[in-house]
Amino acid sequence: MAEVGSALIYVLHDVKALDLEPRAAGIAMVVSGHSHKALQEERDGILYVNPGSAGPRRFNLPVTLVRIDVTRKPWRIEFVELVTSR
Repeated sequence: MAEVGSALIYVLHDVKALDLEPRAAGIAMVVSGHSHKALQEERDGILYVNPGSAGPRRFNLPVTLVRIDVTRKPWRIEFVELVTSR
């Protein structure tokens, strides 16, 4: 878990392994990456982010990372596709 200002961010590998209720725990964002698919969605007031994968290309998905600007409200989420040679 990380704290940004007064907000809590929960980081884990697979969101399916989430063993708590984020809203009840006061978590504002859940970051996970198991699927390698870039994702940003809000569920029950909680922001869920998957940065994708910045490692070797897998599953024909783009190679991506995410930048999160936590200095603004709402937070600004920007996915960046990394160019790779094939």
